[in-house]
Amino acid sequence: MLEGKNVNLRRAEKGDVSLVAQWFSDPKYMGEYQDTVTIPQGKLEKAMLEDNIFFMIEKKDGTKIGHVGGYMHGWMRGRMMEIGFALVPSERRRGYGTEAVQMMVDYLFLETDVVRVQAPTGTKNVPSQRTLEKAGFSKEGLMRKSWFAKGEYIDQYLYSVLREEWKGPRILTKTTS
Repeated sequence: MLEGKNVNLRRAEKGDVSLVAQWFSDPKYMGEYQDTVTIPQGKLEKAMLEDNIFFMIEKKDGTKIGHVGGYMHGWMRGRMMEIGFALVPSERRRGYGTEAVQMMVDYLFLETDVVRVQAPTGTKNVPSQRTLEKAGFSKEGLMRKSWFAKGEYIDQYLYSVLREEWKGPRILTKTTS
């Protein structure tokens, strides 16, 4: 577990898969910028527990309030990772997402050999843009029609943070689990 000031990140476990599946199929959780998705249980479990780095975001009392995950792509495997994140609507705009993203970046730079962490976000998704900027990411540019959501192709901004730009860990405690 990664312990922060206001939230903890806990590696996803088999018991989390059904909750994440429920979140991914909930339009309120996915928000106005993402489509809901229905992923077969076995495929989601493999993605969460084997193929990616997937953390549950928990408040200090253990309440599960969201997720943050890292996904490696293609030939850059091992050097670049893309992240995504979401919170339940009632816990947004409280700094939890920023802290979770900062902790995820810390984890990736401390525990892997990645040199770059990136995150795309829709050009209209100002809350995610703010989260990434507060977490130390820089906007690199515009990716035109790079995502299909809500029945149309949308433009996205690409944000990144490089290892040499990283300001150092904000994780308070790291325990194995």
